[in-house]
Amino acid sequence: MTQDGRRLRGLRSREVILEQAVGLASVEGLDGLSLGRLAAATGTSKSGFFAHWRDKEQLQLDAVEWAARQWKEHVVAPAMSAPAGVRRLFALHEARLRFYGDGVLPGGCFFFTVQAEFDDRPGAVHDRIARAMGEWQEFIQRLVAQAKELGELVEGADPAQLAYEIDALGEMVIIHSRLHDGPAALAHARRAVLQRLRALCPEPALLPED
Repeated sequence: MTQDGRRLRGLRSREVILEQAVGLASVEGLDGLSLGRLAAATGTSKSGFFAHWRDKEQLQLDAVEWAARQWKEHVVAPAMSAPAGVRRLFALHEARLRFYGDGVLPGGCFFFTVQAEFDDRPGAVHDRIARAMGEWQEFIQRLVAQAKELGELVEGADPAQLAYEIDALGEMVIIHSRLHDGPAALAHARRAVLQRLRALCPEPALLPED
């Protein structure tokens, strides 16, 4: 096998492991990642596994990176295809709900699980999770601000406040859909954000009625 071939095989092996790691962490948290368990689940030898990660913390950090990339692909990218303004903001919320409804991750949401796990544990993993969560909030705020600039949200709409509300309604789905009625939780979260945006939009016809 050529050097390029070995490198490609190594990258694929690493991606398979990270995909498994993010799925497992969405259920059990990052502390639940066992190097031996992941190696067995992915058919990777322990020596091959340690060729990718020198320690558990580095694996955890890389899992956060992979989860952030997955979130952008499944949630952010689809929303960006919608017209800029209030429709893009609502498309982002719908893409998030679709991510949960489709069961992309067995635990529902990687970041919901790990932020509760590391919120009071200083260190590199805590900082990387905090940065990812901050970037998500800032992204929603930018979409709100853009909708205001386009005249599709009233001038008094507060980007930070509205972003917080939209994010909170999305997070509630994770809890309610797993402990109560999943489809109902998704429907309530969709309707709540839709009604909030329609009330703040000078042209509510830009958005669905329900």
